[in-house]
Amino acid sequence: MLVTEKKYTDYFEDARLAGRKSYAPAVINQVLKALADAAVAQTEYLLTENQKDLVRMDQGDPKHDRLKLTASRIQDIAGEIRHITKLKSPLGRVLSKKTMPNGLHISKISVPLGVVGVIYEARPNVTFDVFSLCFKTGNVCILKGGSDAEYSNKAIVSIIHEVLAGHGIAKNVVTLLPSDREATDALLNAIGYIDVLIPRGGQQLINHVRNNSKVPVIETGAGIVHTYFDEFGDLEKGGNIISNAKTRRVSVCNALDCLIVHCARLKHLPKLVKQLADKKVTLYADDTAFMILEGHYPEDLLHPAKPEHFGTEFLSMQMAVKVVESFEDALDHIATYGSKHSEAILSEDASRTQVFLNQVDAAVVYVNASTAFTDGAQFGLGAEIGISTQKLHARGPMGLEELTSYKWLVRGEGQIRP
Repeated sequence: MLVTEKKYTDYFEDARLAGRKSYAPAVINQVLKALADAAVAQTEYLLTENQKDLVRMDQGDPKHDRLKLTASRIQDIAGEIRHITKLKSPLGRVLSKKTMPNGLHISKISVPLGVVGVIYEARPNVTFDVFSLCFKTGNVCILKGGSDAEYSNKAIVSIIHEVLAGHGIAKNVVTLLPSDREATDALLNAIGYIDVLIPRGGQQLINHVRNNSKVPVIETGAGIVHTYFDEFGDLEKGGNIISNAKTRRVSVCNALDCLIVHCARLKHLPKLVKQLADKKVTLYADDTAFMILEGHYPEDLLHPAKPEHFGTEFLSMQMAVKVVESFEDALDHIATYGSKHSEAILSEDASRTQVFLNQVDAAVVYVNASTAFTDGAQFGLGAEIGISTQKLHARGPMGLEELTSYKWLVRGEGQIRP
């Protein structure tokens, strides 16, 4: 529901009570199919409300592209929701079972997390994604979107509520909080109401939630992404992959931020980044890379790198370039500046790629492929609630299975413990 006059704890309690009710898989899929249809049918309304948000944001802001809805993007969102209906429910799976010597039958089964709170920035598609994934997995969601997407999020939740009402389901399975700071503070302190809190946005948002939340947090979102072009890398593959990883959609967390190049391939660097020049990507090159690229890359797009350019999530048509003396130096650079999101190596040497896969500490590690694939839909998950960069509970794209926990069931026949 849309929060209006009641206290936050009242809404949190309503959500907690809604989580005690379960729905048959067929009913859940009917609701989600109806939501997909409604999203498409209400495209004009969604675009009108989204435009109210867009006019308030500078088009040069990296978040502008994330905020923007188009008819095509709404079709894609609807397609992802429909795909979720085709996926098997992860609930009630028997994860393990055994019979103890004393005759106790013990099994471990998958269950919903419960009440999932999500704090996110200018990403209205997240509103659809979170509701769809949570509803499919028997979870209740409490959403706290940013003020940048206030009109868009209200419009989306109003459509969700209409669909729920049409199927006789209580609206408080999804609650949209106001976009102000007070709502954020309420979520961070919702002990006993919120089972897990997921921030989805930039590093500043994630840090604030991690440092101030009194409820469990799963960190998602921030991606400082590297691609290492090895001395055994294929030049044609490399150019295509680097261009795709950087320019396909610059405002998302899987976009490339730093190209690392082995010194043995310096002569190929201008050709390696040619497609980036064609797409007007600004490069911040270290001294060695700058010397090689000078005169071979547009002068207005080539700048000497400063220390702060390494370890930056650009979210725009900007990228750092680092030259390393060895494979080990590349691993060290990634370990120093990476955010444990997505990292890639471009190499035709099997032993070297295997070492890279084994040693790089990231949620997703690639060999000869674009980091743009770090996405729930691309991983066959239907959609995602975020990309977890931590190691507890979930890591990488979080789909249906990652929104479940488990509990132990113990069946006995009168056993007592000695």
